[in-house]
Amino acid sequence: MLDRDQLSSLVRLIATTRPDEIGCDECLEEVDRFVEMKLAGLDASEAMPLVQDHLDKCRDCREEFEALSRALRAVEGS
Repeated sequence: MLDRDQLSSLVRLIATTRPDEIGCDECLEEVDRFVEMKLAGLDASEAMPLVQDHLDKCRDCREEFEALSRALRAVEGS
């Protein structure tokens, strides 16, 4: 059974669902481009709004995005 916070989170996610959403597989296929755009100072959110939307909602994909971002920044800093 869901507690009050879990139910509230689920309702919020349902309310913000888009008809053109992408899933984790599609997001992860594009996340490298998304990260590279961000690191180049480009507006990746505007260029790839479905990826941004998915990252806003999916903790697992957001963690992948953040790990890739850290790794690429470390390589660039070397």
